[in-house]
Amino acid sequence: VQLQASGGGLVQPGGSLRLSCAASGITLDYYAIGWFRQAPGKEREGVSSINSSDGNTYYADSVKGRFIISRDNAKNTVYLRMNSLKPEDTAVYYCATRHSPWATMTPSEYDYWGQGTQVTVSS
Repeated sequence: VQLQASGGGLVQPGGSLRLSCAASGITLDYYAIGWFRQAPGKEREGVSSINSSDGNTYYADSVKGRFIISRDNAKNTVYLRMNSLKPEDTAVYYCATRHSPWATMTPSEYDYWGQGTQVTVSS
């Protein structure tokens, strides 16, 4: 199983980015996907996740209304659209999947991880 996260970069406050997580070795139709982030000196935290079973989505309070998670099963890819970015969103963002169709926001409950992509929000 491999997850390839991409789309990070440097963006000004208020800007937008779209992260992608391309999976190989599994079919995302049957696996939940989560996006997590880790800022320097902080623990990894859940940002958003999506069930494969019913498409329900979950968001951390800090990103609700600004981030949107979506999946394209035909491309075996999950996206995280990030709008109205703030300096506190700066972190390495990771995608992960677990052996379940039901998503959670707890990093320890995920089995496979991508390599991470840096997001920096700064003027």
